[in-house]
Amino acid sequence: VQLQACGGGLVQAGGSLGLSCVASGFTFRAYHMAWFHQTPGQERELVAAINRSGGTYYADSVKGRFTISRDNAKNTLYLRMVGLRPEDTAVYSCAASQNVQWRNAVYYNGWGQGTLVTVSS
Repeated sequence: VQLQACGGGLVQAGGSLGLSCVASGFTFRAYHMAWFHQTPGQERELVAAINRSGGTYYADSVKGRFTISRDNAKNTLYLRMVGLRPEDTAVYSCAASQNVQWRNAVYYNGWGQGTLVTVSS
């Protein structure tokens, strides 16, 4: 499993960003996928997940602001973020799972290099 996230950057509070995660080395369409974020000294947290069929799940903190999607033809996972807040500042990475409990963070692995999102107030 190889995953490469990109698209991060510096944005003002209230702004928008779009992240991408390109997958390789596995059958992307057969896996559930998720975005995580992590800040220094904190555990990695699941932000949003999408299952093989396109069903989605969001952490309460991002509901209504973030949208996860996938393009199986391009082996790519996306995260559209609007209404960004300073507390969204973190390194964002993606991971994959084949477990039926696709909303559960513990069943994800394969995080590649993340991308830093910084939201200024």
